[in-house]
Amino acid sequence: MIQFAHKEILWFLLSVILMLAGYLVYWRYRRRSLDRIGDRGLVGTLMPDASGPAHHWKFILLLLGTTLLIIAASGPRVGSKLEEVEQKGREIIIALDVSNSMLAEDVQPSRLERSKQMIRRMVDRMSNDKIGLIVFAGDAYTQIPITDDYTSVKMFLAGAGPDMVSKQGTAIGSAIKLAVRSFSTVSGETPEGGSASSKGIVVITDGENHEDDAVGEATRAAEQGIRVFTVGLGDPDGVPIPLRPGSSAKRRDKEGQVVVSKLNEKLLVEVARAGNGAYIAGDRINSLLDELDKLQKTEQKSRVFAEYAERFQYFAGFALLFLILEFFIRTRKNALLQRFNPFKTAG
Repeated sequence: MIQFAHKEILWFLLSVILMLAGYLVYWRYRRRSLDRIGDRGLVGTLMPDASGPAHHWKFILLLLGTTLLIIAASGPRVGSKLEEVEQKGREIIIALDVSNSMLAEDVQPSRLERSKQMIRRMVDRMSNDKIGLIVFAGDAYTQIPITDDYTSVKMFLAGAGPDMVSKQGTAIGSAIKLAVRSFSTVSGETPEGGSASSKGIVVITDGENHEDDAVGEATRAAEQGIRVFTVGLGDPDGVPIPLRPGSSAKRRDKEGQVVVSKLNEKLLVEVARAGNGAYIAGDRINSLLDELDKLQKTEQKSRVFAEYAERFQYFAGFALLFLILEFFIRTRKNALLQRFNPFKTAG
């Protein structure tokens, strides 16, 4: 499929139509002028060297040359090829808690909305990095596989909420386990201190884990060269959970008691320590960004579409050929060529 780098230049093709219309008007006027002089046959004998077809051929070649020059100037290009580009970057997977407790409004506008704001700031700061998004509650689900398409991450992030998961709870361990499997490749153990790691998991939650062994999963992640960072949002003293964002009605348990959600910083610190990462309070986004910057940037192969192959030279070449031919065609008959007839037999 042909693409054009400068489509606006194609408007000049309208001039080709004007050229054609002008030539037809000119030729009609010329014929009428000759008819006024006298009989066409008689006029032809008075101008034996005039070549009528030569005028047509010169105009056709000029028309074709002009058309091809305009097309060449518009930058025609055909097809595209897929290339692997080497670039340095990190791989970061964000595990976002979307359980009902994240609707608590001890952090304005809510724990969940504040989490989304943090993630958007992280994405805006990324360059050449790959990012993935996992949401979790009672179980973990991949929302965005690891990618460098930051726009898609922001788009899917906007719709993240408790309604998108079927099982409530807070399974931090499941989220870490799924994140480990989601990286493009898994390296071996990190050197002592873990500074050589280029992969990180950021768990954003209130830390109310009721489902699995989050510390154990973080330890296994660290053994594979992946650092685990935790971000805690909420009040350690606990606050009620609204039924829905902005609602004054509070969520209650089966006994009718108001459900209170507390930030479990102790667990999040243990998970981060086991994952060779760091615990960050929810109001210290800059500290999180600084920690992520410590991850080593490694060579990553990224498949991208290269630019289209340029094809203007073919159009320009044929245009030049036609214009050269037009220059050498004479409107008068060539006496030398008329005498040259290889099929003539001797009388």
